[in-house]
Amino acid sequence: MATATMTPAAALPELTNEEILRYSRHLILPEVGMEGQRRLKAAKVLMVGTGGLGAPLGMYLAAVGVGRIGIVDFDTVDVTNLQRQIIHGQKDIGRKKIDSAAETMQDINPYLEIVKHETFLTSANALDIIKDYDVVVDGTDNFPTRYLVNDACVLLNKPNAYGSIFRFEGQATVFHHEDGPCYRCLYPEPPPPGLVPSCAEGGVLGILPAIIGSIQATETVKLILGKGETLKGRLLLYDSLNMKFRELKLRRNPECPVCGDHPTVTELIDYQEFCGIPQQAAKEAEQEGKLSEITPLELKAKLDAGEPIFVLDVREPHEYEIARIEGTTLIPLGQLARRVEELDSTADIVIHCKSGMRSAKAQRLLKDMGFSRVTNLTGGILRWSEDVDPDVPQY
Repeated sequence: MATATMTPAAALPELTNEEILRYSRHLILPEVGMEGQRRLKAAKVLMVGTGGLGAPLGMYLAAVGVGRIGIVDFDTVDVTNLQRQIIHGQKDIGRKKIDSAAETMQDINPYLEIVKHETFLTSANALDIIKDYDVVVDGTDNFPTRYLVNDACVLLNKPNAYGSIFRFEGQATVFHHEDGPCYRCLYPEPPPPGLVPSCAEGGVLGILPAIIGSIQATETVKLILGKGETLKGRLLLYDSLNMKFRELKLRRNPECPVCGDHPTVTELIDYQEFCGIPQQAAKEAEQEGKLSEITPLELKAKLDAGEPIFVLDVREPHEYEIARIEGTTLIPLGQLARRVEELDSTADIVIHCKSGMRSAKAQRLLKDMGFSRVTNLTGGILRWSEDVDPDVPQY
């Protein structure tokens, strides 16, 4: 495997006196020492994403002295990011994340080289981007990119320091290191689209990325140094609510289509298609085309005119406590099917959620159950706040 740990000691870059002072607490560790710090300086690490996981990753990889850090990102900083993405600050709202992250990392350590890849990682560019790095650190939050990063790492024989987070839980491992398993060995097939909610829908504890991202950074450093026992073949599970760690053993699947004994995936594929997203989007678009929608301004006009409209909120109770539209009735989407008798099937019903996705599912559910006069509020309560009542908080 072509990683920084294979570079002969004589070919490693020297440390300046300033760097020796900066990394002195490393240098007195026998497991690191001068040679280990020189290996860190010679190493090239690619971070995919500068969000929740990428924030601590970038800061710690910069601080420990990784010589070249590549960043793949195309997003901009939003105020909702700041609760967990500590590499960005209030002054960075609206900036490109890649610029904000690079600025923070360079401020932490001016001796490192940062390479910006301001793009969405795709099958067309992944191999070309990843090939120049020793270790890839996956900090993404969607299944198509996770499968893409995994397959590219296997095809290029690169280790993948993986992590993921959701609500109060996280997991981390090292995929495709030496003879270890890859992501597809753990998850042969992606979940159906929409089954696993995003952090925007399900939430995430702001401190959680610091734990998982730090573990990913630690595994990356160990890979570079060639020291210690990595998480290869072990999935580390973290439950922050109960403060518990546990492990699951992972094994390479000899039938794995990518890293198995007889691989069938020998080039990058269409990962949006593989994860069912185009089909799902087309299906939902077709269904939504047959269903009615109403904008917040249109709904406000009807309510002001005294029209008898029943407004149904299908969010969760804790979301209802954050923000609500006055006069609405709360029935969470997960309870709707068994509480349908609380609704009048002949009434005009407008359904809303946070952004319009869950309410569209509720609308289809009620349609299938015989409700003929149900309408979805486009943009949900977020758009209501923007277009009708700015006193309703956004979250």
